[in-house]
Amino acid sequence: MFDPRGSAEKRTIRGPGFTLTPRRAPRVMGVLNVTPDSFSDGGQHFDANAAVEHAMQMAREGADIIDIGGESSRPGSERVSVDEELRRVIPVITSLADRLPVPMSIDTRRSAVARAALEAGCRAVNDISACRDPEMIEVVKEFAVPLVVMHMKGEPRTMQESPTYEDVVGEVRAFLAERIDFLKRHGIEDDKIIVDPGIGFGKRFRDNLELLRAIDTLRDLGCPILVGASRKAFLGELLGAPPEGRLSGSLAVASWCHRAGVDIVRVHDVHETVGLFRVLDAIEHSGDDAANE
Repeated sequence: MFDPRGSAEKRTIRGPGFTLTPRRAPRVMGVLNVTPDSFSDGGQHFDANAAVEHAMQMAREGADIIDIGGESSRPGSERVSVDEELRRVIPVITSLADRLPVPMSIDTRRSAVARAALEAGCRAVNDISACRDPEMIEVVKEFAVPLVVMHMKGEPRTMQESPTYEDVVGEVRAFLAERIDFLKRHGIEDDKIIVDPGIGFGKRFRDNLELLRAIDTLRDLGCPILVGASRKAFLGELLGAPPEGRLSGSLAVASWCHRAGVDIVRVHDVHETVGLFRVLDAIEHSGDDAANE
């Protein structure tokens, strides 16, 4: 069993107008998919008004940041046009910009979408392609926002077609270390780089479990860690359940991340995850100030 108390210290994340300081429990990123075809909640928030209300609800439930995406990245998904991606997300971001009490991030692989979203009110970028768009890093620098870079083998349309690794933990770690070095060489500051091992993105069932088992070993990369395992397919394999029936698995992973010192968990079920962390903190610290954090 790992001991996170011996791992590297957590890092502060700073963006325009907000600071996420380290705390015992991971920060909670609420998922807002403005898509008709995302694997878990596709279509539920495709209507802009429904999306806005869901974002507000997640903020009320305790989300620290809302991650808004207009293009599905589920296995086998096809790309949409830039115009369509913008049509989906910009009205939602604009509507939330003066209402949402927590920052928004834009979940996109395209620099043009990132730019428009940041102009509309987003304050961070979540790029599952880790800056394959060569202009993305310039947009991030211009707006001085935090950037999530994720490991993904291939692309969503093909990523689950027989992915193979000799050492999944070592290979993911090496990729993230290279991305960190790349970003720093291009002027991105330490407090704006977040790494994501990409659970479910070009990974076999056992790869996901191995990455989670070793997640604390990524902390000495020196950057905050984000884990997005909520409702993923490997949990469905374990539980024999559809996405909406995977809450127990999602909470189990969130609990593991809490123990491992992960900085951010990206989840669909904000209320339940926030409650889980409150209880874990109260148990671990004998109810001292955990209930007030």
